[in-house]
Amino acid sequence: MIEIYTDGACRGNPGPGGWAALLRLGEHEREISGAEALTTNNRMELTAVIRALEALTRPVQARVYTDSEYVRRGVSEWLAGWKARGWRTADRKPVKNQDLWQRLDELRAPHRLEWHWVPGHAGIPDNERVDRLANEAIDALSGQRLR
Repeated sequence: MIEIYTDGACRGNPGPGGWAALLRLGEHEREISGAEALTTNNRMELTAVIRALEALTRPVQARVYTDSEYVRRGVSEWLAGWKARGWRTADRKPVKNQDLWQRLDELRAPHRLEWHWVPGHAGIPDNERVDRLANEAIDALSGQRLR
């Protein structure tokens, strides 16, 4: 069973944003992260999960931990309805971040994933770790723009 912790961060909404993921199988760990100059918090939360799933090289069974209710509820409650309505919400508006939701839906298909919500900034070590990595990615992006 692989454990995946993901987080997104944004300074301003929209503003510069970062994402990070930690993938763990037993004693083996891999950290990944990145940033975008102008984005939203929800896009970074989704990107973190997408990048984690893209890092998998074969179908797996995994537990995905996120502090984003948007991601957790989107996957477990809203996604099927959005697809059935042609990527429209219950009140017939276009789904926000449809491009990322479609990519996430495509990537999750070959895997057996359990989705778990964890409270953010509550001292959960691996959630704090990916939060720090996402913010460091923003700092690195900001540093690059200053040069």
